[in-house]
Amino acid sequence: MKPIARLSPTLLALAALLCGHSVAADKKPLQVFILAGQSNMQGHAKISTFEHIGMDPATKPMLAEMLGADEKPKVCERVWISSVGCAETEQTGKLTAGFGATTEKIGPEFTFGLTMQKFTDGPILLIKTSWGGKSLNTDFRPPSAGPYVFNEAQLASFQKQGKDVAAMKADKEKATGVYYRMMVEHVKRVLGDIQRVVPDYDAAQGYELAGFAWFQGWNDMVDSGTYPNRDKPGGYEAYSVALAHFIRDVRRDLNAPQLPFVIGVLGVGGPTADYGPGEQRYKATHQNFRDAMAAPALLPEFQGNVATVLAEKYWDRELTAAKAKENDLKQRAKKRAKEDNLSPAEERAALEKSLAEGLTERERMVLEKGISNFEFHYLGSAKILGGVGKGLAEALAELKQLKRPN
Repeated sequence: MKPIARLSPTLLALAALLCGHSVAADKKPLQVFILAGQSNMQGHAKISTFEHIGMDPATKPMLAEMLGADEKPKVCERVWISSVGCAETEQTGKLTAGFGATTEKIGPEFTFGLTMQKFTDGPILLIKTSWGGKSLNTDFRPPSAGPYVFNEAQLASFQKQGKDVAAMKADKEKATGVYYRMMVEHVKRVLGDIQRVVPDYDAAQGYELAGFAWFQGWNDMVDSGTYPNRDKPGGYEAYSVALAHFIRDVRRDLNAPQLPFVIGVLGVGGPTADYGPGEQRYKATHQNFRDAMAAPALLPEFQGNVATVLAEKYWDRELTAAKAKENDLKQRAKKRAKEDNLSPAEERAALEKSLAEGLTERERMVLEKGISNFEFHYLGSAKILGGVGKGLAEALAELKQLKRPN
């Protein structure tokens, strides 16, 4: 019998090493996307509103992508997430529903990940940094924007109220940029130890910082102190300037000078052109702010690497109309109850009758299944926020010139 050739321990180790390098070479670089913003990036759409997505033929295909074979929210096998701001501690794991403002909610991250995985067959990591009630003018203020400066009207108001102006300035300085720094620090922490979030990550495969999605704005839009002329053209110019600095600083601080960047332009209420009589009083303000959010993408330096997604495109007018009709019926019932001096029990019965007779079956269904929060949180609608997440991913894919695999 011919003797079996045996490799020396050194050759065995070398073979194993070469094999390992071959496997690592076959692995595609991890695609890393950063999602940042305030409460609507957190996401207040309850999972219970998923059913409403399927009630519209136009969005029913999106629901099919969000659910697994068991009709439960899909778990993405090659998309991981690290999220801070939605809970007291960092949340990590494979992407699924429940990474919203609470574990029973979603934000744009769910459909963002589901959509982005269509454009690559490699692994994906989402780093989500979102804190509710935060502004760009103060909380997320980037270093290059310089210090926040109170305008003359604000200073006069402080003095009139008897406030300590020096203390107000000190407090503002202390608060400025805190969440910008927290965002950058968390991204660097995750990238410094990716395997902590993505267990089977191999450093040999490497990663690419592939895109940034910004979805914020409400707190700046309603800040009449910082933006005293917000109902006039150019009233939010300071927001545009700060956001341009934000893009530059993020790229500098993360050492990614051409990082693709997408701005999710505030769209609560839908297109302002469709605003009804009750919404006309703030139509100009809303549109001015949206224009200011989108303005940085028009700068020459950002051509081809910064894009906008109009969240208004994903607003559901059917929900708005049904909610408005329900509110009108409630107000009428309350007025009649007061005129007729009804008892609380009689008032409740009258209201139930008014709603039963005044709303169609379809309207009752969409109200019950489609809304889980306030209007400024996009009605807590998974249909709306799902559309936003999908739109953000598609915009980044277009910037990167990615194509869906066949």
